[in-house]
Amino acid sequence: MSDIPVITIDGPSGAGKGTIARQLATELSFHLLDSGAVYRAAALHALDRGADLDDEASVLVALQSMKATFKPHPEGVQVWLDDRNVTSDLRLETTGNAASRVAVMAGVRESVLDEQRSFRKAPGLIADGRDMGTVVFPDATLKVFLSASQQVRAERRSKQLKEKGINVTMGSLLQEIGARDERDSSREHSPLVAAHDALIIDSSDLSINEVVAQIRSALSAADTVG
Repeated sequence: MSDIPVITIDGPSGAGKGTIARQLATELSFHLLDSGAVYRAAALHALDRGADLDDEASVLVALQSMKATFKPHPEGVQVWLDDRNVTSDLRLETTGNAASRVAVMAGVRESVLDEQRSFRKAPGLIADGRDMGTVVFPDATLKVFLSASQQVRAERRSKQLKEKGINVTMGSLLQEIGARDERDSSREHSPLVAAHDALIIDSSDLSINEVVAQIRSALSAADTVG
């Protein structure tokens, strides 16, 4: 393991992990890992190659040819597959659902593990995902598990999509979030669960700054970073 500090932020879809991770990375001048983007890139590449997302062998064959590049960006990260910028494609609900399907596969998770750990560089890393504190960086300096009610997460997602000109119903969003929660928490390999030593924060009634303040307070108490 490395002595480079890592703060992991795990939690379900729509809890605010990405926003919190970006703000912390900016405040601390740390690198940023959006692990969801890694899985979305893998799923998109598999789809582009005509892989059957219900067949792990088919997905793994497709991933052998994947050449992904993750470039820092003020809004998080830009992702390239070969010479194509796929950042906007990764934000589509279809890509997110595909990523959730392939993420249950042990072989897929193993294939992206080294990619994720390669983001750990000085002066430090903020890693956001589902198993950052339990599997990818079990020696993290601070582990956070960020949650929020399904209703709040659906409302947040609805607002994001409307800002992009995409209209969806709350019913469909709640159904998709519920299905993704079930898939992520019940999968056999690296299920969504809070690390035993994680700081658990329910962001349902908290602002971004309030969540960040709690994390910064925990860091100060640990006397390790920032």
